[in-house]
Amino acid sequence: MTKLAVVAVGGNALIKDDKHVSVEDQETALRETSIHLVDMIEAGWNLAIGHGNGPQVGFILRRSEIAAKAEGMHEVPLDVCGADSQGAIGYEFQQALRNEFFKRKVNRKAATVVTQMLVDKNDTAFSKPTKPIGSFMDEAEAKRREKEMGWSVVEDAGRGWRRVVASPLPKEIVEFDAVKTLIDAGQIVITVGGGGIPVIDRGDGELVGTAAVIDKDFASSLLAQAPKADLFLIATAVERVAINFGKPEQKWLEKMTVAEAKAYLEEGKHFAKGSMAPKIQAAIWYLENGGKEALITNPESIGRALKGETGTRIVP
Repeated sequence: MTKLAVVAVGGNALIKDDKHVSVEDQETALRETSIHLVDMIEAGWNLAIGHGNGPQVGFILRRSEIAAKAEGMHEVPLDVCGADSQGAIGYEFQQALRNEFFKRKVNRKAATVVTQMLVDKNDTAFSKPTKPIGSFMDEAEAKRREKEMGWSVVEDAGRGWRRVVASPLPKEIVEFDAVKTLIDAGQIVITVGGGGIPVIDRGDGELVGTAAVIDKDFASSLLAQAPKADLFLIATAVERVAINFGKPEQKWLEKMTVAEAKAYLEEGKHFAKGSMAPKIQAAIWYLENGGKEALITNPESIGRALKGETGTRIVP
C-alpha cells in the first residue's frame, strides 16, 4: 500500500535569496524542489504538500498599496492576498511537478486546493497581534489607518510604522474532505498554502475571512494528523537540526524523541521562535496525535534523509 507523506515546504524552496525574488526565479526554485519530491514519489510515496507564502503575500500587499496611492485602486484584504498566493504558487508547483513527471514518464497528477483554515475567533493571538505585514509607513499614516480601518500598528525599531496581525492556531481544514478525496485517488495535492486562508465562524456557522497569518508548519502538522500520514516531512533551509546553534557547543541531532524535543523547546535557548521552534512544535503535535515519524531536512537532502543518512528524525 502506498505510504502517505505530508511535506511542509519552506520559503527557501520558492525564494533562494533577496536577489532572486521574481516569478521566474520562484519557478526555477520550484523546479529544483520538484526533482526531490518526484524522487520520493518514484520511491513509493504519495504526497500532500504545504508551503510558505510570506514574501509572496508581502509582494501582493505592496503592489496593492502602490496601486492605491498612484491610481486610487482599491486595496486587497489580507485574506484575499493569501488566496491569490495559494493559487499562484499552487499553479507553479503543479506545473513543475507535471513537467518532472513528463520527463521521467511517471504516470501521476498534481492538483491544488485553495484552502480555508478555521481559527478560533477568541484565540488570544487576536488580542496581541505580533506578525508584521505590508510596507513601512510614517506615524501619521499608521495612526490614520488604525483609526479608520481598525489596524493594529507598531513602531518598528526606528525604521517606521508597520501593521501587525494575529497568528492564531489552526483548528480545522475547511476543505479537508476534498483534499482527502484527492489523496485517496492517488493525486499529489498542494494544499494549506501559507498555513491556509484564515477564517472565523461568526457564531452562526457562517465563515468570514480574517486578517491573520497562520504558521504553515502548524497547518501542515494538522494536515498530517487528519489522514494519519506515515511521515511528516519539514523541508527547510538546514540539513539537520542543531542544539546550541552557532555556539561552540553546537551539536547536530540525528534523532529526538518527543520527550527530548519538548525538553529542548522548554529550555528556550536552542530553537529560534521565528524559524526552528515552530517546526519542532509542529512535529511534536503530529506525533502526540498518533503520528509515526517526523523528519526535518533541506530539499536537496530528502533522498539521503529517507535512507537515514542525514536529517533529524523525531519519533514518539
